[in-house]
Amino acid sequence: MTTTIIETLETIDDLDLLISADSTSAYAHDRAVWAAYDVPVAVVRPRTTEQVRAVVAACIEHHTPVVTRGAGTGLSGGANATADAVVVSLEEMDQVLEVDVEHRLARVQPGLVNDNFRAALVEHDLWYPPDPASSPWSTIGGNVATNAGGMCCVKYGVTGDYVRELEVVTGTAEVVRLGRRTAKGVAGYDLRGLMVGSEGTLGIVTEVVVKLRPLPPEPTTVIGNFDSLEDAGRAVALIGASGVAPSLLELVDRGCLEAVDAWRNMGLASEADAVLIARSDAPGASGEQEVAELLRCFEEAGATYTAASTDAQESEALYAARQLAFPAMERLGVVLTEDICVPLSRVPDVLGQLRAIGDRHDVKLATIAHEGDGNLHPLLVTPPGDEAAGLRAQAAFDEIIQVALEAGGTVTGEHGIGLLKRDGLGRELSPAVARMHHAVKAALDPHGIFNPGKALPI
Repeated sequence: MTTTIIETLETIDDLDLLISADSTSAYAHDRAVWAAYDVPVAVVRPRTTEQVRAVVAACIEHHTPVVTRGAGTGLSGGANATADAVVVSLEEMDQVLEVDVEHRLARVQPGLVNDNFRAALVEHDLWYPPDPASSPWSTIGGNVATNAGGMCCVKYGVTGDYVRELEVVTGTAEVVRLGRRTAKGVAGYDLRGLMVGSEGTLGIVTEVVVKLRPLPPEPTTVIGNFDSLEDAGRAVALIGASGVAPSLLELVDRGCLEAVDAWRNMGLASEADAVLIARSDAPGASGEQEVAELLRCFEEAGATYTAASTDAQESEALYAARQLAFPAMERLGVVLTEDICVPLSRVPDVLGQLRAIGDRHDVKLATIAHEGDGNLHPLLVTPPGDEAAGLRAQAAFDEIIQVALEAGGTVTGEHGIGLLKRDGLGRELSPAVARMHHAVKAALDPHGIFNPGKALPI
């Protein structure tokens, strides 16, 4: 008698297995709008690497797709399930396993929430810089899966810059370690780097070793109000050309400011069409020089108001305005989020084109951005249930992708390809490079079970 995938999963010792539709439906999708999904056949919540390995072996045996999930905060559909899939939720694997203060390393499980990890490091006077806007909820494993960035990455880099070593369950149900703890090492192919950003299509990460930094000094926050997005973009280009390295450089446009004001009454929208928020954490005299240069760039680009503050409470209030922008927009309707990245010199022009695209398609479009590295997040907002507006927003979404590519940019800076950007990736990559992607997938996932239909070019 042939066993089912459920029956085989039930034989795995102490595995938390969910099979009722009421339970599994909560794990069916991430936060991407208009990305297809279905309720999976089962959800497992392993607590050990061996349980993950056994689940993969069972799915190979039954030719069952595996969708790995962190906290479900993704914005590209990368964690969306199909009806025949088993979702592997890593939420129970959430421990800090080791902090090596001497070598500034930590070994953690993939379900550990980013902000919880950072809080645990404070007692050691250590810091993990990657800080996606979803850091209060997103997990280290999810951050690795998309090579997440964040607001500090303009100076400190993205997740992949901190990953030293990974423990991975492979497409043949083996447990391997990729990378090494040493500061240098070039033996063999960089399989660790290949796994970072692979969106669950090449294996399941069960442990992550990351490098850490000392806690930075309290930053000085610099703010600039601008009458246009183009002026704000020119300020960013000037900062890039100046050589200074702010620890944060974020843009919030009027549409987002109005949404934050309507929600939290912060009194920001009446003062500017766009606000740039910068931070300098350089110490002493070098920090003072950096702040002066940031103010100069703001003013030269036409800022109508500039200020610098070392007051922690005031700085956090400005920082909060940026963090609140996306949830504030979600209160206005259904939000389709873009994630393009363009060269700094093209930021002013592209910002102007974004607003024109919203007007042309009659879709509310507001923009937040990691301006310091050209990573722009246009937010397309439509009324719930308005199918015509949804179609217009999708058309605008496709046009934004084309604008990014024509500007010499990329279709995603940090959210990943998932389901929503596969066509855009196909436009970005040459046919030869697209074939290389598919060849890697076939080699490392020979049974084709890991997150099929995601992250690869069409």
